Amino acid sequence: MTKYFIGDKFLNIPVIQGGMGVGISLENLAGNVAKNGAMGVISMVNIGYREENFYKDRIKANIEGFKKSISRAREIAEGNGLLGVNIMQVITDFEDCVKVAVKERVDAIIVGAGLPLNLPSLVDKGILIAPIVSSKKALKVIMEYWEKNYNRRPDFVVVEGSSAGGHLGFKKREIDNDNYSLEKIAADVNEFLRDKKTLDGAEIPFFVGGSAFDGYDLKKYRDLGAMGIQIGTRFIATEECDASSEFKNLLVNSTSDDLTIFKSPAGLLGRGINTKLLQDTEIERKAPKRCVNCLKTCDFKTTKFCISEALIQAVKGNIEDGLFFSGKNIDRINEVTTVEEVMKSIVKEWE
Repeated sequence: MTKYFIGDKFLNIPVIQGGMGVGISLENLAGNVAKNGAMGVISMVNIGYREENFYKDRIKANIEGFKKSISRAREIAEGNGLLGVNIMQVITDFEDCVKVAVKERVDAIIVGAGLPLNLPSLVDKGILIAPIVSSKKALKVIMEYWEKNYNRRPDFVVVEGSSAGGHLGFKKREIDNDNYSLEKIAADVNEFLRDKKTLDGAEIPFFVGGSAFDGYDLKKYRDLGAMGIQIGTRFIATEECDASSEFKNLLVNSTSDDLTIFKSPAGLLGRGINTKLLQDTEIERKAPKRCVNCLKTCDFKTTKFCISEALIQAVKGNIEDGLFFSGKNIDRINEVTTVEEVMKSIVKEWE
């Protein structure tokens, strides 16, 4: 069986499961993706929402919640694949999350929603580090800063296009613009990385996400120089996903006509299903009842709604008050299946 090496670690199938928070990508989903030979990813964004002390001591709850989640994911994976974490740079406990992920010896730390300029200072070389970028320009800035200040380069890169679900690294005018197509960005990044290696001499592979869906996409982007693809939304509609059945059924029964682009309290544009929360907050502000100070960019006094609480309500299945992120490929999701079946279909289509 071919092994796809990232540094001294490897995947049997070059697929990364996107890190979807709050509570979508936890132990069950990530563990089962890894069990099938790919990279399972736990989202660390407010991962402690299930802990009793979450609203009293969010950071402590997040640390305890993550420890439980990674331990269970490892049991499920049974030593297969890789287990990584996804951490948003804009969260206030970014460094705390990185430090606990390092202490728990995850395989990889993937960071998006901002430029993770200080990431190498927090992570030793035994753990893979990767930025999520939406342009060659952003990758160049990160790599130059890391090399100058920390003598380190990324172990791999995730390139995310504007068709992704969740937070987007694009301006409104760039979305659905051919000049910013995922294919073009992937080609630019491939050219940029062609003569780059880690400072240990290893290749720097990249993965493409944000409309990548199946084995045909995997072949397509491998032909453009990528090692593999990152898939997010498709994995929500699996039995193993940690989200509620209500979330999964909403995804299955919605179409691309139900999606909307909105300004997130995180300070970025986002793509999600246009449910009651987003419709109502376009008309008037839904003032938060409490604040756990989770985002650097959010002002409790002016934000349209509390994104943390909205995501927690979504994962619990509250259709009226929840925020349901989704990628543009929602039309292709017509049933709830299993992680194993998704992975088998990807391999069959790819080969």
